[in-house]
Amino acid sequence: MVKSVSKKSFEEYSLNSIFFENTDLNQADRALIKKAYDFAELAHRGIKRKSGEPYFIHLVATAKNLAFLGMDGTVIAAGLLHDSIEDGVATEEQIKKEFGNEIAFLVEGVTKLGHVRFKGMRRHNESLRKLFVATSKDIRVLIIKFADRIHNLETLKFIETPEKRKRIATESLEIYSPLAYRLGISAFSKRLGDLAFPHVMPEEYKRVKEILKERSKENVKNLEQFRRSISKKLAENKIIDFKITHRVKTLVALYKKLIKNDWNDEKIYDIIALRIMVKDIADCYQVLGIIHKNFKPMIGRIKDYIAVPKLNGYRSIHTTIFTGHGGVIEVQIRTERMHQEAEYGIASHLSYKAKTVGVEGIRKNQKDWVSKIFGMFSKNSNSFTIMEESKKENEEDNHKWIHDLAICSDRPEEDDFEYHLKEDFFSDRIFVFTPLGEVIDLPVGATPVDFAYHIHTAMGETITGAKINDNFKSLDTVLKTGDIIDILAKKGATPNIKWLEFVKTSMAKRKIRAFWERKKREN
Repeated sequence: MVKSVSKKSFEEYSLNSIFFENTDLNQADRALIKKAYDFAELAHRGIKRKSGEPYFIHLVATAKNLAFLGMDGTVIAAGLLHDSIEDGVATEEQIKKEFGNEIAFLVEGVTKLGHVRFKGMRRHNESLRKLFVATSKDIRVLIIKFADRIHNLETLKFIETPEKRKRIATESLEIYSPLAYRLGISAFSKRLGDLAFPHVMPEEYKRVKEILKERSKENVKNLEQFRRSISKKLAENKIIDFKITHRVKTLVALYKKLIKNDWNDEKIYDIIALRIMVKDIADCYQVLGIIHKNFKPMIGRIKDYIAVPKLNGYRSIHTTIFTGHGGVIEVQIRTERMHQEAEYGIASHLSYKAKTVGVEGIRKNQKDWVSKIFGMFSKNSNSFTIMEESKKENEEDNHKWIHDLAICSDRPEEDDFEYHLKEDFFSDRIFVFTPLGEVIDLPVGATPVDFAYHIHTAMGETITGAKINDNFKSLDTVLKTGDIIDILAKKGATPNIKWLEFVKTSMAKRKIRAFWERKKREN
């Protein structure tokens, strides 16, 4: 990181460096960004960071991260201005006067997230509550916060206090990175995780990095041989409109897999995966057929996330095959659009909709799941307010977990609040189905009782049994991804206090305790 504004750093953080990250910006967007750039540069002139560099560089770095995601001029401008109120170099009224209500709203949202310093459990919990309440109002506030946090992690070494460095890194690894993943923004999730990892677990980081280095050497040669083979087979089958790339597993993701496999990296087949991108869904399945016809697939390693997408919107087909060159490799098949969604998630939807129908069009198009989140606010002459109809529609959507975060985090006084927050929303997830095929997202270790309470409190309180994949199972059975759950309920039945010994979600625990506390009061 530079400590003075050299010619190189000036070019690296110039206005054009922002435009370079997003070449789709129109003239109006560029004019708005230039205005915000000039305003922020003047307002922060003379202010320096811990590294000794001008503070303005941080603002440009944040804006570049947002431009990289394909955000529009409004969001990028808000990124340039996001610290103006926090640092006392501008007021909310000034931002409103110069840039309008919408940008002022975004800047104020990011400012609120920075008000509480993370010192002690209560304050930490309160800051998380503010974060998620802000998110439930406008997802763009959180996207700006991600972009801001990435550059803060890049310059984390300049913070002198080891405890503070570790706190910021831990929070990024346990809260921000998983949340970015849940929004489908893997580009940010990976960056946040890998930047934070060495500060949280330095020894494990070194060990994983060494394993990745060794395995990459072996895999790259095998990968190139297979790439040539599959390119030839696709061409023979008259598939010519395709692109083949590869991805290397992130250090954090590899660490998690190594832990699950007792640090035996020979059991991990997707350290490097081949990606084949085609023009449409039909081609995806045709490519899968060609691969399986010519290369032996590994049983149990075929996953169709196109037919059943992940809850964060991720779509792709994964298959693991024996290459014939003595190696095993994972192949991911998707369209270009699916790839954009996989990397940029909700951000790709926002930028795509903004280009095609505009911001107002996004708010009106309630069929798009992104607009259901994005439409939780509306602009009037004075302020942004929660729209109750959009809020209700959002709650009915599969992605209602974002709003659930705000509700869950509205009880920061609970001592175990942070634990339950991580357990319910940021731990590994499973995806199970109702008999009608609705996908339900639960934490690993969840039981039929957790499932029932997730559907409705009344179902949880009257559950007497459960069928899992058409077989009767006990209520303490741990559910697995892909299970179909049919709850058996009986009118007049009541929850058993012993369920607290095995239920996983804090919602189920809270509802069971509340029922018996109510009964005690009645008696």
